[in-house]
Amino acid sequence: MTPTKPMQDLEPSANRADATPADADRRPGMRDSLIEIASRVGAATMLSVFAYAAIVQWRAAPSRVTLLLLVVSAAVTVGLSLFARVPAKRDWRPFAFICSMGGTYYYLLVRLAPGTHLVPETAGVVLQVLGIFWQLFAKASLRRSFGILPANRGVVSRGAYRFVRHPMYLGYFVTDIGFLLVNFGWQNLLVYGCQFALQVGRILGEEKLLSADEGYRSYKARVRYRVIPGVF
Repeated sequence: MTPTKPMQDLEPSANRADATPADADRRPGMRDSLIEIASRVGAATMLSVFAYAAIVQWRAAPSRVTLLLLVVSAAVTVGLSLFARVPAKRDWRPFAFICSMGGTYYYLLVRLAPGTHLVPETAGVVLQVLGIFWQLFAKASLRRSFGILPANRGVVSRGAYRFVRHPMYLGYFVTDIGFLLVNFGWQNLLVYGCQFALQVGRILGEEKLLSADEGYRSYKARVRYRVIPGVF
């Protein structure tokens, strides 16, 4: 996240009692750079394959605007992460990794063929548009301090972050509900049910990491709810 005041990542080596001058001057090595490049290329490739498959389905039924908006939502989430700055420290624990990857790339398992309309297409489109605009508002508040894996990129308390601590997840939820209600089926219900559970795990993991920061603990005291005011 983008800091409201200059802050450092959690426990930088230059501030640890056992830090050495070599640690302080250490820069990301070739291995780290290659992993970063490979992950971003992989993300772009998966997004491209999904977008192509979805557009093929949409061309067969141009009235399915919710399908196009699903592509837009995925592009907003994954596309912006390709240009995010690299944090000094991420949470690479298996649970955090699974929640982050599953909660981000779940769209690859979504059934794109027409499903049951629980609400009219227009209602789903409205929900998706609202969700996407809220995501953009939240991401604009973060600027380039956005990524897939949990990381301390500073503390943001402006913009969308004045209302809830994780506004992007609120945008994801509204967008996903809009698509699911128009393209309902057991496969999509299972995919989105798992995705919502993974997002909750992702939020809890992020807060565990960020709560080591005194600035974030102060922010939590001011902004009570994580995603949905009065609920969670």
